[in-house]
Amino acid sequence: MKRDLVTLLELNRQEILHILDESARLKHLKKRGIPHPLLMGKTIAMIFEKPSTRTRVSFEVGIAELGATPIVLHAGEMQLGRGETIEDTAYVLSRYVDGIAIRAYSHQTVASLATTASVPVINMLTDLTHPCQILSDLFTIFERKGTVEGITVAYIGDGNNVAHSWILAASRLNFTLKLGCPEGYEPDSEIMVEAPMDRVALYHEPREAVEDADVVYTDVWASMGQEREVEKRLKDFEGYQVTPSLMALARKDAVFMHCLPAHRGQEVSAEVIDGPQSIVFDEAENRLHTQKAILTFLLSS
Repeated sequence: MKRDLVTLLELNRQEILHILDESARLKHLKKRGIPHPLLMGKTIAMIFEKPSTRTRVSFEVGIAELGATPIVLHAGEMQLGRGETIEDTAYVLSRYVDGIAIRAYSHQTVASLATTASVPVINMLTDLTHPCQILSDLFTIFERKGTVEGITVAYIGDGNNVAHSWILAASRLNFTLKLGCPEGYEPDSEIMVEAPMDRVALYHEPREAVEDADVVYTDVWASMGQEREVEKRLKDFEGYQVTPSLMALARKDAVFMHCLPAHRGQEVSAEVIDGPQSIVFDEAENRLHTQKAILTFLLSS
């Protein structure tokens, strides 16, 4: 039976831990220059409705290093751009390729694609969730802390797709998640239903969320598609910038993470993101290794 990754709810604890272990193994092989063509002969389509740097490069390089062939498709250049339904696209692509990865605006687009396609579908990002990002973030934490369970993650900022995936990860793994979001920018209530009440807490004061955290995480205040809201969001998120003084409330060995791209002087100060506690570029690199682990998990079974 085919497996998809539309949200982290499709994985259980052991499967997530397996993906993290496989990320470490594949990273070790790459660093030692050992070929690992685990998907030799397979072809994977990547559909992009949204622009991308890290997601596209990490997936395309990862697919090639696994011995498979990546095909990059921009929605505006496909029949999707002329009104073909996502279902028809799913039926056709399933006849050609072994897997589909899609970066879309609407979560429903990816859900419909996964429901219809007969090959595995991977959510590279939607307006609701960003599962591949959080899996690679968990791997990065595992590298630094030796575990992803028993720690405290503080997420500061917009209750967006990244925050949603952190919540879903906390529903699967035993770590504490403290969300610091301005009023009116809380995570979606349907996502919060999945949050274990004993380990996920929502605050409207960033200092409370960061206190004693092992990881301090933030994201942009205005995502793609929210450009018209920038001025209002800059005002509403005043006081939510991750600064050295905010980081000082976390544990002494706390690390700073950001999924990038970042806006220095908005959601994070330059002193933090370019400082010694920042691991954002290790985090970005690990997108490659974890993407490969996800691909092998879904396409090798």
